Amino acid sequence: MAVAAAAAAGPVFWRRLLGLLPGRPGLAALLGRLSDRLGRNRDRQRRRSPWLLLAPLLSPTVPQVTSPPCCLCPEGVHRFQWIRNLVPEFGVSSSHVRVLSSPAEFFELMKGQIRVAKKRVVMASLYLGTGPLEQELVDCLESTLEKSLQAKFPSNLKVSILLDFTRGSRGRKNSRTMLLPLLQRFPEQVRVSLFHTPHLRGLLRLLIPERFNETIGLQHIKVYLFDNSVILSGANLSDSYFTNRQDRYVFLQDCVEIADFFTELVDAVGDVSLQLQGDDTVQVVDGMVHPYKGDRTEYCKAANKRVMDVINSARTRQQMLHAQTFHSNSLLTQEDAAAAGDRRPAPDTWIYPLIQMKPFEIQIDEIVTETLLTEAERGAKVYLTTGYFNLTQAYMDLVLGTRAEYQILLASPEVNGFFGAKGVAGAIPAAYVHIERQFYSEVCSLGQQERVQLQEYWRRGWTFHAKGARAALPEVRGGVLCHLRAAESPGEAVGEDGDSTDQELLLRTDRGSSTGSTVSPMFSMSKVSPSEMACSMTSR
Repeated sequence: MAVAAAAAAGPVFWRRLLGLLPGRPGLAALLGRLSDRLGRNRDRQRRRSPWLLLAPLLSPTVPQVTSPPCCLCPEGVHRFQWIRNLVPEFGVSSSHVRVLSSPAEFFELMKGQIRVAKKRVVMASLYLGTGPLEQELVDCLESTLEKSLQAKFPSNLKVSILLDFTRGSRGRKNSRTMLLPLLQRFPEQVRVSLFHTPHLRGLLRLLIPERFNETIGLQHIKVYLFDNSVILSGANLSDSYFTNRQDRYVFLQDCVEIADFFTELVDAVGDVSLQLQGDDTVQVVDGMVHPYKGDRTEYCKAANKRVMDVINSARTRQQMLHAQTFHSNSLLTQEDAAAAGDRRPAPDTWIYPLIQMKPFEIQIDEIVTETLLTEAERGAKVYLTTGYFNLTQAYMDLVLGTRAEYQILLASPEVNGFFGAKGVAGAIPAAYVHIERQFYSEVCSLGQQERVQLQEYWRRGWTFHAKGARAALPEVRGGVLCHLRAAESPGEAVGEDGDSTDQELLLRTDRGSSTGSTVSPMFSMSKVSPSEMACSMTSR
């Protein structure tokens, strides 16, 4: 029934779009871009329905990579050390890692952490909403800044906020207007950076209207940092993410090296972004190329250098620390370290922040993700979850071509964030159902329905936004691989998130793991309860 509905909706879907064209030159330009993209990708997407809005914007094939050698230490710490050749590796104790389970817990933890922050608050998100809960968060920041001034002048507390320019500027009341009072009252302590994609420029920038312009590229990092503690999530700073939009949240408590890295990363992206002023204008950082007025090649080259300097500097620091920890001739025992004043427990969890900034030719996440999926062998079990199922052809081929078992958790149409939306967006849930059915049909045609299973998440009155993966590997005793992806941009909603800046987290821990209960394939219309979903998306 879902396929029939999707097919019937196709012609109507495009007729509605074409009906808007006479008075909407921006939409005409956008559809021209979609048509060009469709023509370039026709052969690769031959099996997909031509009416879908998603089809023209499907991500390009991930480039082929050679798997780096697995360089184990003599101590045999773990099998993923090759990743530290690409990004910094952080070793922490699992006692400092906490997985939150609900939007309310996420919201209350953020407010509590803001209230006790003494040195820094760093918040990176797609946007800040404009409702009463978002205002409560802003008021919390204002109160903490005021207390810091009363305690010491000038205050040591700095607040840095990174948002997307197009999404944060949408509408008359928007993220910018929400933050202006902070900028005006605490100009020496507060910084608001608005990332503007270099691809939205010239005539394209003038013609494409609000909302549609967000499909060109976005700032999509989700990091919430308070002194030396960090929340890594996919949740935006908006009311639904604080109430009834299920996401995932990893709280890294008192992890100073990780906090320093993400502070530097957000600062780097902030430096190549536009700076919000107290009068609601924006300026570039002195000496930086303008993202849409300056030369695009020069801007992207400068941005690549700024971000990669942070990654490489942190990677070098962590490699030196690793060498001292595991290869030094004068290794301290845990008791000796405690006697010397280092009371941190021994690391049993390794964290790798994976960065994806394709406009700047930074594609670390693609390399690592494809390598991990390529190496998933028989006996491994991979859990994937996403609110927007639209695998690139390269990832689809890897899922279908490897021998690992896959359990994929998807959003049912009713909990898709676009369900019931007006206009074009309202057709998106049906389009995802169509793509899911096509994928599952291919699974069945290859006789792999026992190895690759699909399930749906459903919860009345909620939406589903969690994205991530977990790989249980047979040769790593008690090992869990947790791959968390920040997602939901309009670009991803139509199948193209490659032009966004994003961060992901690769976490491997020696703690014991639990697996979710088995559920029938989604196309027998079975649902996954919230408790079953939590088992699939978290590690305990």
